[in-house]
Parts: sequence; C-alpha cells; structure tokens
Amino acid sequence: MLLTIERVALLQSVEIFSETPAHILASVARIVEEVELIPGENFIQEGATEDCLYLIIDGEVRVHHGEHTLQTMGPGKTVGELALLDPEPRSASVTAVDDVLLFRIYREPFEEVMADRPEIAQGIIRNLTRLVRSQGRTIADLSAS
Repeated sequence: MLLTIERVALLQSVEIFSETPAHILASVARIVEEVELIPGENFIQEGATEDCLYLIIDGEVRVHHGEHTLQTMGPGKTVGELALLDPEPRSASVTAVDDVLLFRIYREPFEEVMADRPEIAQGIIRNLTRLVRSQGRTIADLSAS
C-alpha cells in the first residue's frame, strides 16, 4: 500500500492529472484503489456496465474486441474514462499484458472530489477532448484510404 505522497507523485505522471497541482491531487490520492494484475488477467469486460476509471501506473495493457487488439497502453494512460462520467456498457475489453499496477477510481467519490476541485474536472475534459480528436483523425484517415 502506497503512502498518499507516493500516490500523488504517481498521479502526476498520468496525462489527465499532469497539470494538476500536488495539493489538489491529494484529494484524488485518498480515493484511489491500488489494483495489481498478472499477465493475461482481464479487468474490463466488453459489454459490462461499470462506473470506474483505471489509471495505468506500471506495466502494459491490451485493449481488444475478442482476439483483435485495438491498441496497447502503458504507464501514464487511462482506460474507462467514459464510464466515470456516464456508466454505459464497456465498448472493449482490457487485459494485462505483463504485471500491471493500476489505480481504480469509482464514480461517486470522484464526483465528490470534482465538486470540491474543479481543476480535476478540467483535466478530465482536456483528456476526453484529445481522445475525441484522435479518434476523429483516425476515422478521417480510414475514410481517405
């Protein structure tokens, strides 16, 4: 179990929180749950309805539909952002490629933190905007080819 100050340092290494001051991230550090996975362990199942976000602290994960890999992601990335804001069925599965350390954040305590700290909501919005733009470019590239 990591200390709050260690969690804050790790949160700052994640894109959505990289611009958030440490004193504000202390609120987030108190609500994260540490999740350790072994290679091949699935932690998001396509179609499941959940209300949590995962921050990849260490290791690599594979985002996939069945056996078709959509992308691999490593430290500093997030998965499940949309479920934190709007809990709908998951659009893909996510599985650990190697030993992985994740921080899991559930919707209800995160909403309480965002109500007190709007800077955190701004980071989430920036991250989701980048995601939408990236997907838009991918769709445009696929349409052009």
